[in-house]
Amino acid sequence: IDPKLTATVSLTSRVFLWDIEPRVQQCNKVPRLSFSVDADEIKRLGKRFKKLDLDNSGSLSIDEFMSLPELQQNPLVQRVIDIFDTDGNGEVDFKEFIQGVSQFSVKGDKESKLRFAFRIYDMDNDGFISNGELFQVLKMMVGNNLKEAQLQQIVDKTILFADRDEDGKISFDEFCSVCANSPFEMPVMLL
Repeated sequence: IDPKLTATVSLTSRVFLWDIEPRVQQCNKVPRLSFSVDADEIKRLGKRFKKLDLDNSGSLSIDEFMSLPELQQNPLVQRVIDIFDTDGNGEVDFKEFIQGVSQFSVKGDKESKLRFAFRIYDMDNDGFISNGELFQVLKMMVGNNLKEAQLQQIVDKTILFADRDEDGKISFDEFCSVCANSPFEMPVMLL
């Protein structure tokens, strides 16, 4: 797991209050989930999940996520939580936590990582990144460091560059094409 994106798991912790095995089995039975983590990693993440679950509800709220110092200054934390929260109930249960965190695993496949990054921008989940969505996400990232007109110019140029079929929005394939042709490991659009 990338240490920049997830909390460090304490290997010295001897307290293991979470019965993780049934949850690992539950996750493995769900066909739509593809985990890039092994059973030992799931157990370690289970310990971390238990520590984050301050109210012992079995799910993580935004406030519990924000107890991680690494996330407190991240402008996209709400988008990440929204993507983790696949059932849309406003909280992240253990299965959703493992599914989401597995996207950041070094063992994860590139397409899953690209799909996750795409979903950060595709706020209405329609399969496209619109001009408005790109503006909203970039605004979250830059805050008030750019004037809205400057930000809109960046958005317009990005859409023009990436939108190969000229329909005014960026599809997942177009997004992947931009990423594949980028000289950077993670293109600027993904940062």
